[in-house]
This record gives sequence, C-alpha cells and structure tokens, in this order.
Amino acid sequence: MKKRVLVGISGGVDSAVTVYLLQKRGFEVIGLYLKMHEDVPHDENLSKIEKLAKLFNIKYFVEDITESFKRKVYDYFVESYKNGLTPNPCAMCNREIKFGEFIPFMEKYKCEYLATGHYVRCDGEFLYKAKDITKDQSYFMFGIKKEILKKAIFPLGDWTKEEIKEKAKEIGLEVLASARESQDICFIPTNYIDVLSSEFNTKLNGKIVNTKRQIIGNHKGYMHYTIGQRKGFTLFKSHIPQYVIGIDADKNQIIVGDKRQLEKNMIFLKQCNMFIDDKNFECEVKVRYRSDAVKAKVKMDGSKATVFLENSVSGVAKGQACVFYQGDKLVGGGWIRGAKND
Repeated sequence: MKKRVLVGISGGVDSAVTVYLLQKRGFEVIGLYLKMHEDVPHDENLSKIEKLAKLFNIKYFVEDITESFKRKVYDYFVESYKNGLTPNPCAMCNREIKFGEFIPFMEKYKCEYLATGHYVRCDGEFLYKAKDITKDQSYFMFGIKKEILKKAIFPLGDWTKEEIKEKAKEIGLEVLASARESQDICFIPTNYIDVLSSEFNTKLNGKIVNTKRQIIGNHKGYMHYTIGQRKGFTLFKSHIPQYVIGIDADKNQIIVGDKRQLEKNMIFLKQCNMFIDDKNFECEVKVRYRSDAVKAKVKMDGSKATVFLENSVSGVAKGQACVFYQGDKLVGGGWIRGAKND
C-alpha cells in the first residue's frame, strides 16, 4: 500500500513539480490549498490546481485559515512595526501556518507525511541548505518544531530553480514554468507602508536624535525606517554619513550614528528554537536572509541566547531572526531582542 503524503499546493511551478517528484517516488499524493488571505487570486490559483489534479490524477482539498493567518502572521507584522521592530513574516508563517496550522490536516486526510515546495534539504532529523543556494529557504524555517522533521519531505532541496523549470516544461507544465514568480511577502501587493497605513496613521513627523539624544533632524514617521537605513530623513547638518542605529517607537524618534556605531559583535536572542541540545557551541550565523554567514560562539540560557560574533556585522535589527548553521546544517535560531559592541 502506498504511503500518503499531504502536499501544500499553491498553483505555482514549485509545488506542481513537488507533486510529480513524489509520485515518481511512489507516494500517494493528496493536495492541500490553504486560503490564508484575500490578497492573492484564489480563483486563478484553484483553476491551475484543478488542471494539475487532472494531469497527475490526484485529489486535492481547500481549507480556509484566514482567521488564523491574520492573527498569527498579519497582526504580528503590523504590531511589530508599531513597536519599532523589523518583523520577519515569512519565518513566522512557516512556524505558525505552513508547519503549524498545516499539521492537523495530516490526520484529517489520513496522511503519514507532509511535503512542500520549499528549497531546503531534510534527513528527518535536521534541515540543511538547499543545493540552489540562491533559493535556499532554510533561514526562514529555523522556528519549526523539531518533531515535524521526521514527517517532512522537501523534494526540491536537491534541485536548482532552473532544473525545476526545465522539468516542468518536460512534464507538460510549460505555463507554470514561464509564470512570473510571486513577491517575497504574499500579503503585500505594493509596499509594507501601504499595509501599515491601512491599520494606523504612519504619517507621524518626528525628530532624529544622535546617541547623546540631541535633536539633529526630522523624519516622516518611525515605522518608515529600519536599522542600517541612511536615506529618507533630513538632518540639520552632518559632515559624515548617518545611519539608523535605533528606533524609539514610544517617542517617535529615530536614533542615528556613523557606520562604526552601526557595527555589532554581540547579539541577544529570545524564543530560540533549537535542533541540537548543546548549551555552548560554535557555528556560523546569519542575521538577515541575504547576509553572509559569520563565525560565532553561542551561549544558551533556556530559550534565550547570547551570540558572540568573530567579526562585527551591521544592520542587526530587533525583531529579525538570527539563525545558526554548522556547515550546511541548520542547528537553531532565535528572534533578535538587542545587540551591542562589547
């Protein structure tokens, strides 16, 4: 009897080829389309999925989780900016939705495994960076529960994006192969300020201060800025470039400093999710999705951690994720709550 796998399908090329690859491996595939919000063309997506289901002779189901998505991802995103933080909605969505809300549906549809079109590798115990490092999504998956990994399958981890597109053309999915890729954050049709402006007033002119809290300029509202930004605000006078190094939401102030003040070599984390039990270990860390990995030593304290970087990095933002790797292996990570130079 074939083992059943529940596959998250979206109407895109990645999840479509995932279905094909799993069938080739002998699985009985059941598709699941999650309606998470209304800023995507559900009818268009479901039309594509209907054709996919006929092509591969699979059953698929649709579940509406818009209420959970709003509470766990959308509201988190809005509240983070309101509190002067820089959120990471993709990491939160993976933890709470794609590998959270998704799990009970495995039992509902009597499936032993789950699969998605993420570019990441998994051996049942750990996640690893994908073969296509330009598409690797392991950074956004640091928060998922370890016990899920023994049930998870990620067929695209050993493929490059171009190889997936070629395979799609080969199996009759030319339309999907040539489709434009979706934007990074699915519920932002234009830009994040438009989303925030629909929830609260973002036009809050305020003051820019230096590290001594002296007023040296003006800004258009603290939520327009993130750590490391050096444009979009007005300084009365400055002989050297100034960067955003802090955000005080309560006072509607932006703190700026020179490039040296932007550098940090100690990072403080909360709500860590670990795949190893070590309390003190060496690793490489990434403080942003596109940042280079930096060698570090990590000291755990319950669900908190202190990260000691071998070389300082810039642009460390509260609210973002700091993720730990040992080679290609993802060993854990946490949410940034602060940083400094020792």
